[in-house]
Amino acid sequence: MVLRQKGNKMKVSWRIWVLMFALAFSTVAILNIPSSYSFLVGVLILSIPFTLTFSKSGTTKTILLFITVVALLFIIFFSFQKGVIVTSVNSDSIYFAEGLRKGTVITAVDENKVNNIEDYINYATFNNNESSRLEFQTDQGNFIFLTNKTPDIVVTNIPKTNLKTGLDLSGGARAILKPVNATLSQSDIDDLVSVTSNRLNTFGISDVDIRGVSDLEGNRFLRVEVAGITQEDLKELVGQQGKFEAKIGNDTVFVSGEKDVTFVCRNDATCAGIEACQQDSSGAYLCKFRFSISLSPEAAERHARITQNLILDSSNPQYLSKPLDLYLDDTLVDSLFIGVDLRGAVATQIQISGSGTGATQNEAYDDAIDSMKKLQTILITGSLPYKLEIVKLDSSSPILGKEFTKNIIILGIIVFLIVSVLIFIRYRKIKITLGVILTMFSEAVITLGIASLISWNLDAPGIAGIIAGIGTGVNDQIVIIEESVSKESSTLKQKIKRALFIVVGAFFTIFVAMLPLFWAGAGLLEGFAFTTIIGITAGILITRPAFTEIMRRIQGE
Repeated sequence: MVLRQKGNKMKVSWRIWVLMFALAFSTVAILNIPSSYSFLVGVLILSIPFTLTFSKSGTTKTILLFITVVALLFIIFFSFQKGVIVTSVNSDSIYFAEGLRKGTVITAVDENKVNNIEDYINYATFNNNESSRLEFQTDQGNFIFLTNKTPDIVVTNIPKTNLKTGLDLSGGARAILKPVNATLSQSDIDDLVSVTSNRLNTFGISDVDIRGVSDLEGNRFLRVEVAGITQEDLKELVGQQGKFEAKIGNDTVFVSGEKDVTFVCRNDATCAGIEACQQDSSGAYLCKFRFSISLSPEAAERHARITQNLILDSSNPQYLSKPLDLYLDDTLVDSLFIGVDLRGAVATQIQISGSGTGATQNEAYDDAIDSMKKLQTILITGSLPYKLEIVKLDSSSPILGKEFTKNIIILGIIVFLIVSVLIFIRYRKIKITLGVILTMFSEAVITLGIASLISWNLDAPGIAGIIAGIGTGVNDQIVIIEESVSKESSTLKQKIKRALFIVVGAFFTIFVAMLPLFWAGAGLLEGFAFTTIIGITAGILITRPAFTEIMRRIQGE
């Protein structure tokens, strides 16, 4: 720390106070702990410069600093919240109807304490013939349900930090899309983002990040990132326009979207579900699904007008001569016979059906469920306003993401050690080495704190940007050290001023060089640019001034 002698006390420089405030604020922003503990952590960090200022004895300072560090570690370790957090609740479920929402923390199930997701699975997984009582104790109060199935909600362990990770670390799929034969304005892109978000949310997918991006040539794209699904799932959801049409002959009766379809039955066995599964002559299985929808008065009038002139089917006189053909993206998915009693009738209730296939009955059943869910989603949200072409499609495994995170932490520790050893070998002063370590650590914490505060998704390029920022910081510190220990006849103040001139020049050079990366590669490198800029900005405003004070103290001025 930078200290200045004043009588029997050591005064801490204001630049170090700025650094400690930044470290306290960033630490609190990163840690996902209750606010009372966050406040205590911040106070303990800020107590460090107070200890250095008002403690006269070196032994006393050491003891107090040791106690402060131990207290910090103790508070952080034991203040993490226990339980699981709800990440998704189906809007048609009884759990949603009773008030259970995304973000609710479940701490116990039927008075059994839940510390993690394994405990939740043990206590909340069952499948009985008869309904039984299920009680959730949460941070929003208690919820009681009568059910015979495992709750239709998605939960995960409560994260220990507020850092949000990208697909590289959490796993999932990403697609870069562009409209076919269309040039979109920013307003068009915003509309496309809204419709696509609505479709994915209705489908029941959480952790979705959809945004409009552009490249250096000004071309606009749609970037979709979804955690926890495969490339094939994402391609199925966004790779098609999802244009649904119900036709009788060449006449369109209704299309998807709220203009024609006012209600779609989901998650209700009385009006939606799998009817039957059967095996065909080739040995494959086929499962039929059906669900009801409600048409708007306009669509119902259209149905009456089109059917009133149809004749009876000569081979099957209880039905009309033409069926209701269902098309998805111009492909016929099913044909429904129209009963005689519906001729010329203003029918607002329509039953939609389809099928799923598979080598086994379970595969066919799952395929039918997926097909029904997709069709329901399209009927609710409507088709995308443009036909989209997938420019790039990639995915990442959550297991690989965890392994990558582990390796990057180990690599960071190794880099810290190597830099520290090289600095010590070069300058032979432990105080200089500790100053460099403190500065590197501070820049990493401040960068992560800002990322947590603005909910920035940290991906592999973002982590690379943090490393690049720290590397730039070490380079700047070496410039300051070299100028400070040089044997020139000028004063230390002049030497440091000359070093800071070089550091500031390097900052502006890197800052300008990073700006194009926000648009290069349809925004895939913006994480690198963002974290690099945050790191070097924190360095030039906070850590470099603090390090110059450290060097002034070490050099005895």
